[in-house]
Amino acid sequence: MQSTVTLSIPTNFNLSRLFQRNPHSFPPKKRVFVEGYSICGPSMASSIGGFRVGSQMGGGGESGFCTLMEYVGKGGADVGDELVVLFAHLQYAAKRIASLVASPFNSSLGKQAGIGGGGGSSGGSDRDAPKPLDIVSNEIILSSLRNSGKVAVMASEEDDSPIWLTDSGPFVVVTDPLDGSRNIDASIPTGTIFGIYKRLVEIDILPVEEKALLNSLQSGTRLIAAGYVLYSSATILCTSFGSGTHAFTLDHSTGDFILTHPSIKVPPRGQIYSVNDARYFDWPDGLRRYIDTVRQGKGRYPKKYSARYICSLVADFHRTLMYGGVAMNPRDHLRLVYEANPLSFLVEQAGGRGSDGKSRILSLQPVKLHQRLPLFLGSLEDMEELESYGDVQQKVNPGYEV
Repeated sequence: MQSTVTLSIPTNFNLSRLFQRNPHSFPPKKRVFVEGYSICGPSMASSIGGFRVGSQMGGGGESGFCTLMEYVGKGGADVGDELVVLFAHLQYAAKRIASLVASPFNSSLGKQAGIGGGGGSSGGSDRDAPKPLDIVSNEIILSSLRNSGKVAVMASEEDDSPIWLTDSGPFVVVTDPLDGSRNIDASIPTGTIFGIYKRLVEIDILPVEEKALLNSLQSGTRLIAAGYVLYSSATILCTSFGSGTHAFTLDHSTGDFILTHPSIKVPPRGQIYSVNDARYFDWPDGLRRYIDTVRQGKGRYPKKYSARYICSLVADFHRTLMYGGVAMNPRDHLRLVYEANPLSFLVEQAGGRGSDGKSRILSLQPVKLHQRLPLFLGSLEDMEELESYGDVQQKVNPGYEV
């Protein structure tokens, strides 16, 4: 007799297309009843290959699942065909990097002749020197952007100068190809960060090197899209086109990024701060007073805050986006062009704030490609309270190696 298994799945959890493109799963040995989830698409309850699927659905493709490509087309953001093509290539690059990061052979890349040399971030610190996976990820993104035919300029944290790709490309892409790569051997989450601008056609008459640089130094207020990819227990692509922040989770059974977190809203208050507490005694007085106050529950929000720090910017930011609070690095360490601007764009679209401790990040005009600054990202009320302490930017840099 065929047995029955009932799965309790939380509301808003989106199932992958488990029932498609996998002929080896049929006929099922057990009948599975799935209840209490929501998927984009018309309301329906159906049986697929022996699985009974009951769902609450609301606009999307035939299957009811809203993929990234469906979302950026007419079904969601309707961003225009050229940006859809670009995102198709960006998601392909993300899947390749996700596979690379999860590979059991990635630790051997550095032993291969020639992999660790060349390229080079102009950060000037051994701690930030390019790791082999950074370089490979950079090459993957560069190849994908070139193949798209839609990108005029790519500026990467791993390259000294922007790369001009094509005269006809309407977009400029800035990227940190693999943030947190030094943590890979410990299986700590890593990520890719990117921002997209329109090409400045008014400066097309300038020499290539000059127009490539000026296109890459646009203010964050000119971003038309930004995003990050988190490589962790799930591979999540979170993006915004200026109308909310949305996250898509990679379904490994189909290769699709499925909309799992539409219209993310960072809570106005969190109860978590994310910062390297080991540098407490190097912090300015204002930052020390703020941290002392909130972790004792004596701030504007009368609950004791907890510390959660991964030391992987994308992972710390993703958690903050989901649960609220503040993720920060008070030193002049993070890059305005590749990290601060794209992440600030995302948090603002989710109702939060990105700041250097004094000013709104997106209002700052970059003057150097690899310009560094302090970065504070998080819930609007938490950020306002933090900035009210005034002196929160760390000027002492004792040069920690860990």
